[in-house]
Amino acid sequence: MKFNNTMSTILAVSLALVAGATMLVAQWPEHRTDGPRTESGELDLKAPAPKAPDGHPDLSGLWRPMRGNLKGNGKGKAAPPPRAPGEPPMAQFGDLGAGFEKGLPYTEWGRKIRDERKANNSKDNPDAHCRPLGLMQLHTHPYEKKIVQGNGTIVIMYNANNDVRQILTNGQTLPETGPQLAPWWYGYSVGKWEGDTLAVTTVGFRDDVWLDVNGSPLTGTGKMVERFKRVNFGTLQIDVTIEDPKAYTEPFTVRVMQQLMSDTELFESVCEDRDAGHYLSDLDYKQKAAGQK
Repeated sequence: MKFNNTMSTILAVSLALVAGATMLVAQWPEHRTDGPRTESGELDLKAPAPKAPDGHPDLSGLWRPMRGNLKGNGKGKAAPPPRAPGEPPMAQFGDLGAGFEKGLPYTEWGRKIRDERKANNSKDNPDAHCRPLGLMQLHTHPYEKKIVQGNGTIVIMYNANNDVRQILTNGQTLPETGPQLAPWWYGYSVGKWEGDTLAVTTVGFRDDVWLDVNGSPLTGTGKMVERFKRVNFGTLQIDVTIEDPKAYTEPFTVRVMQQLMSDTELFESVCEDRDAGHYLSDLDYKQKAAGQK
């Protein structure tokens, strides 16, 4: 099958996978999420956010993006929901800058890289080859993620490509950036509480990070600040600020809204780099098909 529109294709494939994933998750026997219940026995998602033993909000749970982060108009272009004045635009899985009037503030180099990746139908997106995804793609990816909040460390298990990340909350300071710092897929993350919000700062990225399906870049000079706030029992709000002088002329902030998945659990997800055909351009796809005959 040939696909002509990258974003609509990837989004459709992802949503289809999520639909199948939901069926697999339902196979967990007699699992019941701990938490407040309504009179009818359903989990009360509007109840106050739970507290960890240290008194801070507990971010633990199985989460997935609300529809606003996946929404599209059926033509391959993101259609973000309306937002209140002063609030950051909703991050979009396909196009991170869809909620900005003039798009993301790319530098000349940053726009060139994004345009090249997009023109190539995003076939080099790590998601197409089972490599670790950029943190922004993981935030907006339709697959689930499980947050486990421990003493001094928060671990996030992403069902997308079985990616795992840790955030140190034990007072650890960030390492000095420079040639001596080994670049990581997810960088080095430390978090500290600012009231009921966990502020996580990450540096030390690789130079080839993709922030969205279009290929908006993040480089080794970049810094990401995520602010996690559990609005209530069933809602997690994450405001993400990107600062990268090589790729963007100024910092920008987007918002990700996550909803709790109740009475289910994370299931195994295995990615195999065997079929990235839906990322290929028409010409590449034809050449590949001709070579297989």
